[in-house]
Amino acid sequence: MPGPAGRTSVRPPRILAADDQPHILDALELLLRPQGYEIDTARSPALAREALFTNSYDAVLIDLNYTRDTTSGGEGLDLLSEIVAFDRGVPVVVMTAWGNVELAVEAMRRGARDFVQKPWDNERLLTILRTQVELRRALQQAERLEAENRLLRAEGRPEFIANAPAMQPLLEIMARVGPSDANVLITGEHGTGKEVVAQTLHALSARASRPIVAVNTGALSEGLFESELFGHVKGAFTDARTDRIGRFELADGGTIFLDEIGNVPVRQQSRLLRVLESGEVERVGASRSRRVDVRVISATNTDLRAAIAAGQFREDLLFRLNTVEIHLPALRERREDIPALAGHFLARYASRYRRPIQGLEPSALQALMQHCWPGNVRELDHTLERAVLMCRSSEIKPADLGLGASHPQDQNLEALSLEDVESVLIRKALQRFHGNVSQAAEALGLSRGALYRRMEKYGL
Repeated sequence: MPGPAGRTSVRPPRILAADDQPHILDALELLLRPQGYEIDTARSPALAREALFTNSYDAVLIDLNYTRDTTSGGEGLDLLSEIVAFDRGVPVVVMTAWGNVELAVEAMRRGARDFVQKPWDNERLLTILRTQVELRRALQQAERLEAENRLLRAEGRPEFIANAPAMQPLLEIMARVGPSDANVLITGEHGTGKEVVAQTLHALSARASRPIVAVNTGALSEGLFESELFGHVKGAFTDARTDRIGRFELADGGTIFLDEIGNVPVRQQSRLLRVLESGEVERVGASRSRRVDVRVISATNTDLRAAIAAGQFREDLLFRLNTVEIHLPALRERREDIPALAGHFLARYASRYRRPIQGLEPSALQALMQHCWPGNVRELDHTLERAVLMCRSSEIKPADLGLGASHPQDQNLEALSLEDVESVLIRKALQRFHGNVSQAAEALGLSRGALYRRMEKYGL
């Protein structure tokens, strides 16, 4: 008999089997392992839930009767309903020694793909599992292909340029998780394009027709945090002259993008955690909660695990935010994308400012490739905008890029404006601390918020 994974499978199918009788689980292992399956076992519904929460399976085989209730199938049916709600795509095959037509019908109604009665027929059980695994994998492959196609042509999203080898794992993850409702945490240095990734994930999802609401949590003062995110009612505080809807309610049915999540004050993190756990928001000053259906995508350049160790970030909040974590490489780690990105920005600004610019001189492109880009893609964007405005010919020249200001030792500081000098100092501080804004701000004698504003001003 051919192996269940087929000739094109890379990894063996993984099965979860749940039954409270050890000899049943042993028998399943003896049957399935020689056929090429990996099998995990659970002796109770609670252990099955734990396994499903931490691992991914190609199929689940569960008993309907457990020690608490050995005849009705109630425990197994409840477990079945939970599995289907948790992951509608995973096929569940149910089995029981007390099988009857009514129980089988109820199991199928709740989402089971098939039904076997103990003692099972080995060939029938193998056929059922092989069929369900092949169907599961075919559907997963179709979903991945569709997600990849949508990734290339999704409407209403920024153009996502990512051809460098360092970006390929990221694209694969985005294609897999984009169509889901999973919360995603995007990490990476400032200016790497985290908001573009968030918008692309939203465009790939079933929520694409609904809004994506972006919030820069790092720029919110502690006093405004709850009002901005959750809203307030008239009279809740001195300036609350009217009711105000919060960002979570605005994003109902869609996606909320919480940028700079690592800068949320510790006292506000517990309030955010409650919303993520309950799916309910309560406006400041209100006496009742409102339920919202929101997918949460967050982003940070902060090392959240280090922040947890320092007592600056809640570990349970991180668990809620990073069902899937996506790390964006710095631009210096994906230099192969610089020509395409530069061409994209050049075309955008030449059109916006109606400048008849055809491209970049080879020496200008070489300067772009050699620059260290502490401000990453955002800095490249602003550099090309400035170059389009400064260019006096049909092609961008190295002098138009203004990249020399990042090397003050080669510049006459007296010839620079105050803004240029400030930009130089900020760039050097970011380079020295490898993009860590908190450390750069401390070295410059600025608050993080003040440094964020200056970085935005100079396109860093």
